[in-house]
Amino acid sequence: MSVAERGVVGRTPSYIANPVRKLSGRLRVPGDKSISHRALMLAGIAEGRTRITGFLDSEDCLATLGALRSMAVRTERPDATTVVVEGAGMRGLRAPTADLNMGNAGTAMRLYLGLLSGQAFTSHLVGDASLSRRPMERVAAPLRCMGARIDTTEGHAPLVVHGGQELHGIRYELPVASAQVKSAVLLAGLYAEGSTEVVEPAPTRDHTERMLRGFGVEVVQQGRLARVAGPARLRASDVGVPADFSSAAFFLVGGCLAAEGELRLEHVGMNPTRTGLLQILLSMGADIAVENERESGGEPIADLVVRPSTLRGIDVPRALVPLAIDEFPVLFVAAACARGETLVSGAEELRVKESDRIAVMAKGLKQLGADVEALPDGMRIRGGQLTGGAIDSGGDHRIAMSFAIASLRARGPIEIADTANVATSFPGFVGLARQAGLNIETRG
Repeated sequence: MSVAERGVVGRTPSYIANPVRKLSGRLRVPGDKSISHRALMLAGIAEGRTRITGFLDSEDCLATLGALRSMAVRTERPDATTVVVEGAGMRGLRAPTADLNMGNAGTAMRLYLGLLSGQAFTSHLVGDASLSRRPMERVAAPLRCMGARIDTTEGHAPLVVHGGQELHGIRYELPVASAQVKSAVLLAGLYAEGSTEVVEPAPTRDHTERMLRGFGVEVVQQGRLARVAGPARLRASDVGVPADFSSAAFFLVGGCLAAEGELRLEHVGMNPTRTGLLQILLSMGADIAVENERESGGEPIADLVVRPSTLRGIDVPRALVPLAIDEFPVLFVAAACARGETLVSGAEELRVKESDRIAVMAKGLKQLGADVEALPDGMRIRGGQLTGGAIDSGGDHRIAMSFAIASLRARGPIEIADTANVATSFPGFVGLARQAGLNIETRG
């Protein structure tokens, strides 16, 4: 990160979140990150022109877009949230002349591993320090079973995907529920001879399967099995990206924790593989209404209306954990403000996100006076009053935003260090949060 980005040498951007009582208004959070990544990739290997609207103009998604351009895919951007992609076809990508830099985008790196496994050329994938600590063998291993040649750096990035390999279909049973691994294998399956099947231990987000159908690929889903047959051919298909449920999640919890006001979140993606947090909050007593349900581009959407709520602690059902995996940082905040005890287990995947989200959240909540116990696969939280204090987000965008929401129940200001990576998933977060009523100052 440059000096300009950090403001001053040795000091990262930070937030000061001051206590407030009211959240209200109508908000539309930015487009869904998971869908934006996938729309770009599938449009890039389709035949014809795809228009993507509602695109998330974030650093993560721009890394995916930059990689496509590096492989000679022509794109236009009429505005910040619209991308027009001239598809190169399944065999039309060209060898990049430099490393493909994924920045902090784990989804981009893992899905590109699958897509690039079937290309004729060799690719080098790199990322920032945080992404370079995240495990990549979990993706590389099944792809190697399909015939891919992938080199990792002791299981991490930098990565080399060797070109010119003949891929064949496999049946792969995921050891851990992961939409990223599932998607990478299915993308490689588009280039493989025969049928490629992925079996999940628990349901995960199915954006890849839905979008592949939109691009003309037959996808068979039977329970926890997804199957594609290759070699495949994709036809261009316009994609409308809904508002990101994971971004809306901060305001869902915020609306519950506020002492007054009503917040309406518009055009939110309601894919049932993504809305585990909503089910958990409703079980905790949240006052959230789902209105104006409809569909856009094969994805269900709705408006969510949230009002101040008296939350109670629960044992979070393990079946909901994969459906809320990205939302646990802000759920931990909700639990710390609820009455009684909340237990989260079966969430060991949180240990290998942008940070160790169990460890970083537990440390931060304790610094705010919460009664929490970090577990190997989750957390035990006894609700109570939060104080103010200084928090280190660990450079994790979701943790930084979660502690900003905690200011709704804090006795004093919360200073949140290392917030630069918020731009990877939620550009404009501070402005939208202020519009709803949060009092956030930025420094650095």
